[in-house]
Amino acid sequence: MLDTLLNFIDSTGVAQLVRDPAKLGMTLIMYLIVIVLLYLAIKKKFEPLLLLPIAFGMLLANLPGANMMHLDWFLEKQIDWGYVLNNGGLIDFLYMGVKLGIYPSLIFMGVGAMTDFTALISNPKSLLMGAGAQLGVFVAFFFALLIGFVPEAAASIGIIGGADGPTAILVTKILAPALLGAIAIAAYSYMALIPIIQPPFMRMLTSKKEREIVMTALRPVSQVEKLIFPVLVTIVVSIILPDAAPLIGFLMFGNLLNVCGVTERLSKTAQNELMNIVTIFLGVSVGATASAENFLQPQTLAIIALGLVAFSISTVGGLLTAKIMCIVTRGKINPLIGSAGVSAVPMAARVSQIEGQKANPANFLLMHAMGPNVAGVIGSAVAAGVFLSMFKG
Repeated sequence: MLDTLLNFIDSTGVAQLVRDPAKLGMTLIMYLIVIVLLYLAIKKKFEPLLLLPIAFGMLLANLPGANMMHLDWFLEKQIDWGYVLNNGGLIDFLYMGVKLGIYPSLIFMGVGAMTDFTALISNPKSLLMGAGAQLGVFVAFFFALLIGFVPEAAASIGIIGGADGPTAILVTKILAPALLGAIAIAAYSYMALIPIIQPPFMRMLTSKKEREIVMTALRPVSQVEKLIFPVLVTIVVSIILPDAAPLIGFLMFGNLLNVCGVTERLSKTAQNELMNIVTIFLGVSVGATASAENFLQPQTLAIIALGLVAFSISTVGGLLTAKIMCIVTRGKINPLIGSAGVSAVPMAARVSQIEGQKANPANFLLMHAMGPNVAGVIGSAVAAGVFLSMFKG
């Protein structure tokens, strides 16, 4: 009886932590990080739909002895799927959706079903602002190379600048899976902080006169244009960059479900039930990659810093592109909409609207800003395709 009791005590998580004081300290630090993320998600409402599952996934991954996630199994070039299925924990099974690239594409399908591309179709020049807002992706990539990251890791870090969580996850799980937890947390944290990060750059790079510019109404878009757009974008982008097809294809498929008028049930499912289920699985499994041993590394701080650089320069790139377009069009474009070129839909467009109304209460920039905003979604997927085509083994 005494042996049984001692074996039970020895098998508890408390005993495992007490035997290894270093692990105890690292675990407590991870619990503190989890508490901070839960606070930001619940109290501050910073991207709660994903930040909360990510935080709880981190908690589950750092429960001593629970063994629900084994990231090292998925870092091998040749994964023994049979061994994973026979010996894996719950989150190992959920993580298969990340490793196989299923969750990010399904998230993009839901985003496509919820996104109105009318503003972009009405004003195709918005694509230029979406492209300009990818500047931070490539600047951060080169900075990461300069401080010692391998090209695959640098590409994964750079994609944070696209302000698109699923894209960052897809690129990272292929090129640098060991960094997935840090990159996902950085990407979603900065997306949540858009209302704080972007306005100072918007005011610094535009004059009061430019911020007061009232843009003319967008032209009406026909149903035929709405139907042609997703098909055409899928074909053009996928022919040029086949590696972008999983994201672009499902983004446009979701949009086609919405605009075709004959698949309302499928569109609503993609927007709601399926999107919610995949978001839970994605968040928990990605958060579970942030074990103490993997997350508490000097490179994590570098990733967070480079992510801020990427996001800030992407904002600047979009603003400067819009500013040039304002000059070329002789004041017909308000440069504030350029900051919406990052793909955080629709938060970045709302920030453009808010800043525009501060300068001129009669200013209504939301629909105009949605053009570069959805162009940024396409732009981030294209940037991901570029990196994957360059570095995917």
